[in-house]
Amino acid sequence: MRLRLFNGSKNENGSRDYKTALIDAIIIAGFTFFSSLAGMGATGLMRDPVTGLVAAGIATGLAFFISLMASLQIKKPKEPT
Repeated sequence: MRLRLFNGSKNENGSRDYKTALIDAIIIAGFTFFSSLAGMGATGLMRDPVTGLVAAGIATGLAFFISLMASLQIKKPKEPT
């Protein structure tokens, strides 16, 4: 049982838990897509539906990959000294 999102959980063998990370990322991406559309609709920015869908798609892609990186605890490698 999971107690929180983005906890960077590991499998019993010590490997990353990709299944949980993907589920988290899909949930966040779905929320981002529909909330972006709702926000643009509420402010009247959806006059051109294609532009609105492209903007929501960009926000969704960013949210998906950022949440995936957070779930898997992916960090920038340290530079050698």
